[in-house]
Amino acid sequence: MNKKRLLGYLKEGVFLLVFVTVLANILSLYNARSLSDAPLHIKSFHLIGNINSPVPNDRPIMVHFWGSWCPVCKAEADNIDRLSKYYEVVTVAVNSGDDATLKKYLQEHNLHYKVVNDQGGIFAKSFNIQAFPTTFIYDKKGELVFKEVGYTSTLALWMRLLWAEIK
Repeated sequence: MNKKRLLGYLKEGVFLLVFVTVLANILSLYNARSLSDAPLHIKSFHLIGNINSPVPNDRPIMVHFWGSWCPVCKAEADNIDRLSKYYEVVTVAVNSGDDATLKKYLQEHNLHYKVVNDQGGIFAKSFNIQAFPTTFIYDKKGELVFKEVGYTSTLALWMRLLWAEIK
């Protein structure tokens, strides 16, 4: 294969990557239109294992809605887990089974983030969630800073959390 042909393929690959990234961001913005813009008024989350986790008032928090049945959520799970080691992250598992099923799922996938079990999807409905995964990032005052629908990279989420922290 000659150099000119290889350069052409590389150029097409970069163009395709940029195009797909732009398209994914447009779809995310479109899907995020109907999501709640309300501040986070929740004082604590009831996690699986019958644990209450208070919402911090001195740092940002990410609230991430997902489902064990969702392939995009599975692809994004490691990103969320990585961030949960450095930031306050609470995830909400929607229609994903009982607590024991969720614990087993987390164990099998080596995930360690905090999980609220939203078996009936009622909590997700209060945020107007219609697609998964969906992520909300709030600043330390509980004001919404970002909302995303669909896959988001670790770097993109980290940058959003960093912005919420310095805001």
